[in-house]
Amino acid sequence: MTETFITPEGREIAYQRQPGAGPGVVFLHGFKSDMEGSKAVDLAAWAAAEGRAFLRFDYSGHGRSGGRFEEGAIGDWFEDARDTIAALTSGPQILVGSSMGGWIALLIARARPDLVAGLVTVAAAPDFTENGFWAGFTREQKRELEEIGHVDLPSDYSEPYRITRRLINEGRNRLVLESPLALPFPARFLQGTADRSVPVDWALRLLEHAEGPDLRLTLVKGADHSFSGPDELALIRATLAEVTARIR
Repeated sequence: MTETFITPEGREIAYQRQPGAGPGVVFLHGFKSDMEGSKAVDLAAWAAAEGRAFLRFDYSGHGRSGGRFEEGAIGDWFEDARDTIAALTSGPQILVGSSMGGWIALLIARARPDLVAGLVTVAAAPDFTENGFWAGFTREQKRELEEIGHVDLPSDYSEPYRITRRLINEGRNRLVLESPLALPFPARFLQGTADRSVPVDWALRLLEHAEGPDLRLTLVKGADHSFSGPDELALIRATLAEVTARIR
């Protein structure tokens, strides 16, 4: 059943919560995605079968949550996740972050390590507003962003992405690969080699940059950004089970 949580910032967050044992699992979806994606649904079924607590939700401007997508930015969605996890879970959680959700998970780990018991990222896209969008813009697109306030980019998944000036500028305050990044818990990074949105180099840079006692990167040849085929979903479940077993 979908319920609603109002954050301290006044944003309306739609969520679904399943009771169970801890540490619980929290799924963080990607950019312009939602909590009804195949990975989230698959993990909800896994958690139910395992008797493990599970939380999934939509950031503001996404899915069933309130707000407009075009008005949001990385910091807003980080606050949504941080506040929702703090209010609706008990004890440190295992975060599973997909694409942008991987960036959000890393921001939570940096700002509120007390909320995190373990981490699994799937095609993580840390700092993508700067190293993906901004770095890939033409001179004309950069001019358009500054003068008009947004640029519309084609998407493989839905209608064009409207990239706003605020999204780019605010994202520069949230970068995680430009300063120390401590992950003092079991952390696993999953990445497909056929991902057209997140280059393998990004996954390698994250592994090299992060500091922690138990970090591993798994590359899956031929897997794309969705990472949602039967084999990929099975790998996510197996990785989550491994992280759960390694939490002291």
